[in-house]
Amino acid sequence: MKRYILRRIIIGSVVLFSFAGCSDILEEKPHDFYEPGYFKTEQGVIQGLTSHYAHLRWIYGQAYYYNSVQTGTDEHTYAQSADGNFKDHDLSGVGVINPTSSRADVVWNNSYNDINTASGIIENGAAVGVANSLIAESRFFRAFDYFLLVQNFGGVPLDLGAGELKFNTKPSRSSKRNTVSEVYTKAIFPDLVIAVNELPDAPRLTGTATKTLARLYLAKAYLTYAWWLENPNNIPTYPDTPRTDPDGHNSQWYFQKAYDIALEGINNPGSYGLLDYYYDVNLGANDRNKEMMLYADHTEESEYYNGASLTYGSGGSPDNFAGWMGTWNYTAIRSKNASGASVSSVQRVADQFLGRPWTRMAPPIEVFTKTFADKTNDSRYDGTFTAVYRGNWNLKGTGLTDVTTLFNANSLAVTPNSAILTFLNDEPITAISYPSGAGDSGVGAGVLPGRSDYVISPQGISRIVYPGLWKLGPYRTDNDGGLGQPNAGSTRPFPIAKFSELYFVAAEAAVKGATGSMTARNLINVIRARAGKWRWDNNGNMAKNADNSILLTSATPAIIDINYILAERSREYYGEGYRWYDLVRTQKWNELAGTYSIGGSNYGQHTPQLVTRTIEPYHYLRPIPQGQIDLMEMSDAEKAAYQNPGYNN
Repeated sequence: MKRYILRRIIIGSVVLFSFAGCSDILEEKPHDFYEPGYFKTEQGVIQGLTSHYAHLRWIYGQAYYYNSVQTGTDEHTYAQSADGNFKDHDLSGVGVINPTSSRADVVWNNSYNDINTASGIIENGAAVGVANSLIAESRFFRAFDYFLLVQNFGGVPLDLGAGELKFNTKPSRSSKRNTVSEVYTKAIFPDLVIAVNELPDAPRLTGTATKTLARLYLAKAYLTYAWWLENPNNIPTYPDTPRTDPDGHNSQWYFQKAYDIALEGINNPGSYGLLDYYYDVNLGANDRNKEMMLYADHTEESEYYNGASLTYGSGGSPDNFAGWMGTWNYTAIRSKNASGASVSSVQRVADQFLGRPWTRMAPPIEVFTKTFADKTNDSRYDGTFTAVYRGNWNLKGTGLTDVTTLFNANSLAVTPNSAILTFLNDEPITAISYPSGAGDSGVGAGVLPGRSDYVISPQGISRIVYPGLWKLGPYRTDNDGGLGQPNAGSTRPFPIAKFSELYFVAAEAAVKGATGSMTARNLINVIRARAGKWRWDNNGNMAKNADNSILLTSATPAIIDINYILAERSREYYGEGYRWYDLVRTQKWNELAGTYSIGGSNYGQHTPQLVTRTIEPYHYLRPIPQGQIDLMEMSDAEKAAYQNPGYNN
């Protein structure tokens, strides 16, 4: 195992980074060769430290990892153009997760190099004059990576060849997995406690780690470990070990710790805080706002700093291309010109509402009928989805810039920026007239009397036509009145940690019995109060000054349960890569995602089909990647024992 890891750290073609003199950003400097002795220099430690932030790009925004934590949950199923990467993770009978197909391999393959880098910095930093506050960033990232690994795979190795949590410089091809409790109590908790104590209150540079960020991850780790100790649905762990804590604490002790640390973060926010409006949290023009505490960064300013092309998306790391997966082929929408010919009225453009279509992941109908049932008062639906597709045929480069009017549903005239296709908030009183196939709209959308826009209701959502994910859509300032670069990966930072999650962690711990100055209802109502405030109707494309905070907070149940917390988490973080972790942590995966409804894979198929997933207890852990198993020099029996149960067939 270690040779596989170390090849990436020591002799691989690796991009390292250094700090830019007086700048407040991280400056990247490529190195083709990175040998272990480099950590015994101040420059080596600093460049290795900065590489922590670069490694985030290889996981977050990587679409296949994104698929692994979204598809198969109550937030996503596979879409019409999905391949096996997506169908396997749906667990609905169209594919099987196995050690070769599991895309959790992205976590395995990109965490250990960063862990070993962190260990090198922790061991050598002080000796070469690096401040404890900088070394604490490596403490944070080593815990961050181990937390990702343990949630995906269960117990994982703490010894990479030189001893537990030691910097390893010599390749080794054997390995031993530690237990889940050992990973938490020997690695994650100690590193995060030190990080909380030694990191600064405010980020040293834009986007770097702070006390508040470390508190969030320590609270999340305590919360997740508490659930693991409790194990309410008797889900197996691996390596097999008693669900007991080596320090003698029970699950309730850890739920309380999660609550206490989360409250510390809320009460000592540093430079972070909640924005006034949910819309602004995910608005492209407002990226890197005070609510975003950690992100995988990108920029449109240069390919060098972006880490990927600004004009073409490769469909691989380190591009930020996760947002493509839930973008259906809206470019197939058609209207008619004055001569009656069909033309493309919604063209592909680098715009947050649109972007590059891949049609790999689709939201089930229940997302719109249950999770986001209130689309009028709660602003989070409008701040999450592209529900209205507007005409843009007049942009430069389309060949239609001189066309002022097209004809759409009911042969009614539309002009640029008119609604061409609308996903309705609710089922209309008058039945929608849908075509049997693609119809005049080109995408099987229906019509309602008197409306010039084609329409689809929540019950008409299918695997081929569905609302887009506005919150992850691209944002560019260089379109210059044209289509821009819609085929490039997104140049936006991919969000990883938000200040708002401290409220959710504390609320979940409170539901599980933790006590303190704020109840679960108090905590959730801070989030719901913000959700009720509107300054802009995103899909209506107009100003909206509304405050529904009292309405939303008064509707919050007096007694909140875990299902309510999970529903609120989905409304807040839909499509951001949280969902599989949430359902696995709380052991609610079967209950909340075991069935779903959606229409067919062809245009015009709007009749919902009920789909049942087969989620076995062993699915709560991902398989160790087959490539890792193959590289180890161990006996077949040892390799079989190394793999998580259920995946050796």
